[in-house]
Amino acid sequence: MPPVYFDYNATTPLDPAVREAMLPFLGDIWGNPSSVHQIGRRARALLDDARDRVATVLGAKPSEVVFTSGGTESNNLAIFGSARHLRAKGRHLITSTIEHHAVLQCFQYLERHEGFTVTYLPVDAAGQVSVSAVERALRPDTTLVSVMAANNELGTLQPVAEIGALCRARGVVFHTDAVQVFGKLPFTGIGQFHADLVSICAHKFHGPKGAGALYIRSPLLPDPIVFGGAHENERRAGTENLPAIIGFTEATERFLRSPVFPSERMWSLTRRLHELIALLPGVTIRGSQADRLPNTMALSVTGCDSIVLMAGLDLKNICASSGSACSAGSLEPSHVLLALGVAAAEANSLIRFSLGRDSTADEVERVGRVLPEIIAQIRRSE
Repeated sequence: MPPVYFDYNATTPLDPAVREAMLPFLGDIWGNPSSVHQIGRRARALLDDARDRVATVLGAKPSEVVFTSGGTESNNLAIFGSARHLRAKGRHLITSTIEHHAVLQCFQYLERHEGFTVTYLPVDAAGQVSVSAVERALRPDTTLVSVMAANNELGTLQPVAEIGALCRARGVVFHTDAVQVFGKLPFTGIGQFHADLVSICAHKFHGPKGAGALYIRSPLLPDPIVFGGAHENERRAGTENLPAIIGFTEATERFLRSPVFPSERMWSLTRRLHELIALLPGVTIRGSQADRLPNTMALSVTGCDSIVLMAGLDLKNICASSGSACSAGSLEPSHVLLALGVAAAEANSLIRFSLGRDSTADEVERVGRVLPEIIAQIRRSE
């Protein structure tokens, strides 16, 4: 029996058409885009074309698109680059307690080592940041606010458009880690976030790993965090990974404007999964059930450990997650559930099911049958 893959928030399989688009760039088109000879010029022309294509989909200027290695680098460039660029104006920064570690650890570093002050905004029981909390936290010396568009563990959506509008009215730079929303929710253009900086990652919507972008709204120019050349409008040194960029571009064109995650079917499947699991003793569904990604359902299980739960699911050929794939194997409780006020023992039992375009109703039923057995077995062994 083939495995049930319910971990699409961690990564997605490379789309066959995206792979085909990349293949020439792993063979015939191999030049360095910075070389001035004809082989390099050909690569440069195709790199410039890719930037134009991505900008067209985003509704941005080509100069506002910086290609990166993915969401983590995009977040790091946005936060370190903007905070350092604007530090003469002020050293107060704002983020939320439930951000991905690729955001949180940047703020923690700036706080500990570079003299910045950070306000970490609380969230409600569903994992949402309130616009009023952002407004109350703003100070005359606030230069940067970063709030994710959708939480990777819970799927809870944040009011980023409203937060972005507030920040713009106050003259404060706003960044959103939008990695989890692209390809899952309707996209009309980068302006929908009202953000100055937006992080994007290809492998979350059937593009290649190691590819992404940071949208930087003109005229902002964050300080670079990688040095050694004038690549990417002097924002990101290093020879561009053209095969990955082409894959990212192809996936962007195919899967953003018409989301690759079919929303109605995702809602149908996760609601059925909710029906099968929610009434199990000691199981609590976490996050907002209305304002969330349609493909995501998170739960905690009293008396169980997430690592043991995942191992039990894996033995039954079911792939799930305990939250962020970047923290897989961690023995620490979910920082997201702790921020919701969940006790540490319960926060250490988080399981996330994130479905995708190839998920089926039969797979949902299979999980609904197997999970109660695994929970019962774990509790018997305690």
